[in-house]
Amino acid sequence: VVKFRRTGESSRSDEDGISGEHEVQIEGVRTELEPVELGDGAAVPKEFANPTDDTFMVEDAVEAIGFGKFQWKLSVITGLAWANAMEMMILSILAPQLHCEWRLPSWQVALLTSVVFVGMMSSSTLWGNISDQYGRKTGLKISVLWTLYYGILSGFAPIYSWILVLRGLVGFGIGGVPQSVTLYAEFLPMKARAKCILLIEVFWALGTVFEVLLAVVVMPTLGWRWLLILSALPLLLFAGLCFWLPESARYDVLSGNQEKALATLKRIATENGAPMPLGKLVISRQEDRGKMRDLFTPHFRWTTLLLWFIWFSNAFSYYGLVLLTTELFQAGDVCSISSRRQEVKAKCSLTCEYLTEEDYTDLLWTTLSEFPGVLVTLWIIDRIGRKKTMALSFLVFSFCSLLLFLCVGRNVLTVLLFIARAFISGGFQAAYVYTPEVYPTATRALGLGTCSGMARVGALITPFIAQVMLESSVYLTLLVYSGCCLLAALASCFLPIETKGRGLQESSHKEWGQEMVGRGSHSPGESQE
Repeated sequence: VVKFRRTGESSRSDEDGISGEHEVQIEGVRTELEPVELGDGAAVPKEFANPTDDTFMVEDAVEAIGFGKFQWKLSVITGLAWANAMEMMILSILAPQLHCEWRLPSWQVALLTSVVFVGMMSSSTLWGNISDQYGRKTGLKISVLWTLYYGILSGFAPIYSWILVLRGLVGFGIGGVPQSVTLYAEFLPMKARAKCILLIEVFWALGTVFEVLLAVVVMPTLGWRWLLILSALPLLLFAGLCFWLPESARYDVLSGNQEKALATLKRIATENGAPMPLGKLVISRQEDRGKMRDLFTPHFRWTTLLLWFIWFSNAFSYYGLVLLTTELFQAGDVCSISSRRQEVKAKCSLTCEYLTEEDYTDLLWTTLSEFPGVLVTLWIIDRIGRKKTMALSFLVFSFCSLLLFLCVGRNVLTVLLFIARAFISGGFQAAYVYTPEVYPTATRALGLGTCSGMARVGALITPFIAQVMLESSVYLTLLVYSGCCLLAALASCFLPIETKGRGLQESSHKEWGQEMVGRGSHSPGESQE
């Protein structure tokens, strides 16, 4: 039997060495101490902020303070960084425009897209390492300012080689933006974490929708250069507001900066109008942060390898579906696609076709399928868990891909593609929830960064399947995507750790979830009050 005190404000000084039970009078709250029976290894009940050993961890403070005004502000600011989807969406708009204006051959147009993914792939691990070594806020600020600078500079590119280099540098910066999820997750209480991370993913979808609408207005009048400049607006807003962002208290504790961590927690408590836990903040300093070897310790080796494949499959299938959608819509159905590819081959590679109003409308509708994906994932992720949510998303995508083998009409084709994209984007979002939760603070940013890098490998490879292999066999192409997602569903089920209902681990030197199991180790004869 272990006794806990409920969270409350106390005027006790840190030097008060009086032992025994202390009661705190709070209006409307029962303050008598209650015995609570815990089984061996059972998690500490969340209604109790911290045990009465006069110490607490960041996890205790975050749970006690709860979700409030601070997290709402953080959601908006983090979402602005996540709206960099505009920099990705612009690729589908910029490519045909430069193809016509600069008379670029098809391979040079394709290279404009590839160079962004190469930049993202090469930098994701680096940004993760910077965020673990020097702080989440530091890594995020540098990556966003980098992306903003080169994004605006792209609008002044005089020739093709310049814009190729500049867009590659933009991709290098975008590789660090997922670290906004790391910073965001570390300030969220357990019950709100999955829902909130999924909801900032909405900013990605909003960014893509805003980019299409911006292109409709800007492209006919001001041209692509102004579109590139104006697309940096969300990042410009973030750059102005990022000075409000605090450093992660979890990172400060791990780097030994107790006073800064405590000041951050007190600031959050003040903004939320909630009391701080009693006692002193526990420091679990760890110098060797952001080390690749920590991703391959016995506790995390299989998790890392399986997550890399899951992230690879997510991006491989997601971007593959985006490319296939255009081909399938233009052909009408799977059965007509082969004959259409022969007609396209006969055309000159320099044939110029500007985007029409109908093209922009199609782009908008396909983008809107992201929102149902968020809603479905939001509904099931806390019901069935993270692993099963990812597995279900992959299975539904795989099933829809197999149904495309049938020569269905345009309406049924649209429904199948819509469902497939909704679920694969939902699976991607579930991976963004699971990954920061499963890794400890010391390697959380690096773990997310390496997974993001593997996703870019999938995005780089998928055009060779969705476009090159498609010319040989549409059925083989669909089989590759379906098979890949079936394997990813199995990988999701085999993940060793389910993070639903668990706290975030602080140090990589402890067993997973140790912080969430009762405080301290006591001999059988001891009791803690």
